[in-house]
Amino acid sequence: MAASAARSAAWRFLLPWSVRLVRAPGAAERCVHVGTGKLRVSKAATEVILNVPETRVSPLENGLQVASEDSGLSTCTVGLWIDAGSRYENEKNNGTAHFLEHMAFKGTKKRSQLDLELEIENMGAHLNAYTSREQTVYYAKAFSKDLPRAVEILADIIQNSTLGEAEIERERGVILREMQEVETNLQEVVFDYLHATAYQNTALGRTILGPTENIKSINRNDLVEYITTHYKGPRMVLAAAGGVSHDELLDLAKCHFGNLPSAPEGGLPPLPPCSFTGSEIRIRDDKMPLAHLAIAVEAAGWSDPDTIPLMVANTLIGNWDRSFGGGVNLSSKLAQIACHGNLCHSFQSFNTCYTDTGLWGLYLVCEPSTIQDMVHFVQREWIRLCTSVTENEVARAKNLLKTNMLLQLDGSTPICEDIGRQMLCYKRRIPIPELEARIEAIDAQTIREICTKYIYDKHPAVAAVGPIEQLPEYSKICSGMYWLRE
Repeated sequence: MAASAARSAAWRFLLPWSVRLVRAPGAAERCVHVGTGKLRVSKAATEVILNVPETRVSPLENGLQVASEDSGLSTCTVGLWIDAGSRYENEKNNGTAHFLEHMAFKGTKKRSQLDLELEIENMGAHLNAYTSREQTVYYAKAFSKDLPRAVEILADIIQNSTLGEAEIERERGVILREMQEVETNLQEVVFDYLHATAYQNTALGRTILGPTENIKSINRNDLVEYITTHYKGPRMVLAAAGGVSHDELLDLAKCHFGNLPSAPEGGLPPLPPCSFTGSEIRIRDDKMPLAHLAIAVEAAGWSDPDTIPLMVANTLIGNWDRSFGGGVNLSSKLAQIACHGNLCHSFQSFNTCYTDTGLWGLYLVCEPSTIQDMVHFVQREWIRLCTSVTENEVARAKNLLKTNMLLQLDGSTPICEDIGRQMLCYKRRIPIPELEARIEAIDAQTIREICTKYIYDKHPAVAAVGPIEQLPEYSKICSGMYWLRE
């Protein structure tokens, strides 16, 4: 498919409405067409929009995408985003993607582990990686003048890791200790349980680190098989931000990644299907001082038009803990209730997106005696979003969402991450003006309709750990997902 055709297809797929940026020659203003209405933008605003650094994208013959934004900084971040995470594993090899991420830094055919660490430190650079359920990422932050070396190192660890038996055995212990540390992070534990109950017997229901028995049995053949199956050009994006010349980056990509295999004749392995199940997991432990719980409904995937309204609804619920100032004057209605009634220690709304599904909900930390009341008010607030949210609240939430969106893009590393993630999820990077136009087009009626679609009378997924005797029964929680008019 030609680049223009692919862009057009992605455009139609992403947007719930038509968004076009039009500027006639010599025109003093720009019109952003949203549906049947028009939003007038001043000449000054037009100049600001035009001064946003361009995200340039170029494909290699093997399908790998090269994407960058040059902001003229003296430092840069460059990384390889791979569309392969724990979701592509099965029960027997669950944990392989994360294990492989660890092994990438343990030496290559031309660099020992010590040589790699010394080279990175002598450059004054940082080399890191992480694994999620759908993506694996390797990235480096360095001086802009060291971009060629950073790209070469990334190519070396991805394509030439020795995966030595001795290093594999040592890394087992490291990962097992990491698993023990994760078990002490109750938020991580609750979210793993939430996925396990929401996506039962599917790949999204499994943990990223994998079970202990798998970590003890994963061998070199498992790692090599994962690489040869999933590390293909069409599944990769070389992204960079900061002081980066796109033409230089493209030449480096051709040199160091041009020999990566493209898609095989039979095509790449398909995305394993995952279906949402409303259900619960309760781990009662009365010795713990506080109850930790998450409640969520199934939400939309990255490319679904409903994702933006759900993000606004997520911002409407907001976050809160006892250290916040403002008290009952906070903009979040749920924060006002929690603060006034001393109902919880903290809560955090979330909207976790995957390719074809997502989780929209709330994470709570409560005293044992206040769980029932807090869950009641959470569900009451959800129903209010479905029935009576106001235009003023939505306008405030839209402004906050746009502010948070821009604040998260402060520095070359978050911008590079934004480029890599969006290229994998959308096959392009959505311009900031377009995102703002999509957010601005949402009104209270849209929020009520979307929240009714995803929340009203749905069976949620619930995960709870700690002294949770007072947590309502699951059937009662389900009955709180709709409103009986009197």
